[in-house]
Amino acid sequence: MTEIHWMAATGLMTALFWMVYVLNRFAVIGIPASLGNPNPEHKPLSDWAQRATAAHQNAMENFPIFAALVLGVVALNLSSSLTITLSMLYFFARLAHFVVYTLGIPVARTLTFVLGWIVQVVLAMVILGVV
Repeated sequence: MTEIHWMAATGLMTALFWMVYVLNRFAVIGIPASLGNPNPEHKPLSDWAQRATAAHQNAMENFPIFAALVLGVVALNLSSSLTITLSMLYFFARLAHFVVYTLGIPVARTLTFVLGWIVQVVLAMVILGVV
């Protein structure tokens, strides 16, 4: 797989994260209410579903950075086994981040986030010619 494949897989995964906490919303307030507009009178989601929502938001905030870096690598013809491996590592770091954040494992959450951030830094260094 190439960097673009890993970017697409990461984008698809990020686009699917909502499903996890929406199932909890169905369970907490019911399907009909879930299909309506948010209402402050609705019961809050379970703690784990609130964490899943936050993890999804974090994934959406970081995806454009990753995508821009991957597109930069490809546009500048800098693709290598390193950049492909980094792109794959980003996918798995973000998957792990979502899982451990949802489960409420704080140290693992931070470590998986930092791993994804390091991937972004190294991809930027490749583009800048530092690596």
